[in-house]
Amino acid sequence: MVTVFGDAIAPYEDRIRLKSLIQLLEPFEVNERLARTSVFRLVKEDWLRGKRNGRESFYQLTESGRRRLWHAYEKIYERKVDAWNGTWTLIMIASAKFPPQCRKRLREELEWEGFRQLVPHVFGHPRIPDNVLAELLDREEVRGNVITFNDSKANQVPDLRQVIEQRWAIDSVVRRYRSFLQDFGRIQRLIAQPEALSPEQWFTIRILMIHAYRRAVLHDPLLPGDLLPYPWIGDDAYRLAGQIYRTSLPGSESYLRKVLLFDASRGAIKPTILAARFR
Repeated sequence: MVTVFGDAIAPYEDRIRLKSLIQLLEPFEVNERLARTSVFRLVKEDWLRGKRNGRESFYQLTESGRRRLWHAYEKIYERKVDAWNGTWTLIMIASAKFPPQCRKRLREELEWEGFRQLVPHVFGHPRIPDNVLAELLDREEVRGNVITFNDSKANQVPDLRQVIEQRWAIDSVVRRYRSFLQDFGRIQRLIAQPEALSPEQWFTIRILMIHAYRRAVLHDPLLPGDLLPYPWIGDDAYRLAGQIYRTSLPGSESYLRKVLLFDASRGAIKPTILAARFR
C-alpha cells in the first residue's frame, strides 16, 4: 500500500478514489477487505487522510506522510557519489534524565538514518546531511538531551573496515541486495522487448520491483564508498532497478492514468519527479 502510494500516486497532485485504489491493488492479490483495512491503518498512523464526496471515499497523503515519503525517495531513487572527506558525525546522549522509552525511540530513528552505536550512549555516521539530522532532532524533541559532534576524525583505528562490517552489519545488507538481483535479474530480457507485456503487467512489475528494492535499500546505511567492499553490490542493484523502472514507465503510467480516470486536463503529473528517478 505504501509503495503504491509513494511510487505511483504521490507524483500526481490529485486525490485517489478508494475504488481506484482497490483496483490498483488487485494484481497483488489484495482483496477489497484487506485494502480497506490497510487504508484505515494508514489513516490512524497519519499517512493518509480521507474525505467523502457523496457516496465516494477519497484518500490522499497527509503532510506527515508526504514528508516521510520524500525522505525515503532520497534513499531509493538517488545514489550519492560525492567524495567522503573522512569526517564523522557523532551523537552522544548526555542527559541521565532521558526516559528509557525516549532513548529507544531515538535509537530507532538514528539507526533508520544509518547511525550505529559505537560505544554506550554514542552513535556515529560518516555522512549525513545537516538538514536531515536537524529535522530528526527537532522531530524527536531531544536537543536538550544530546550533544552533536560534527566533522570528527577517526584517528588510531587499526581496521576501520572491520568496525564498519561489525557495527553496520554489511553482510546482511549484501544478502538483501543479492536476493534482489537474483529475483529481478531474471526479467532483464524483457527490457529489450517492452511491447511483450501489457500496461497492467508493467505496472505490476514496477511496483513489485520498487517494493523489493525499497526493502533492501532502506536497510542500507548508505555509507561512503571508501568504507564499503569494492565493487559494491548496492551499485549493481541500483543500476538494475533503474533499468527496469525506466522500461516500465510508459506502460505502467498508461495503466495508472486509465485506472485513476486522469486526462490531459486533470491530475497532471509533475514530469520532473519521474525524470529525476534513477538518473
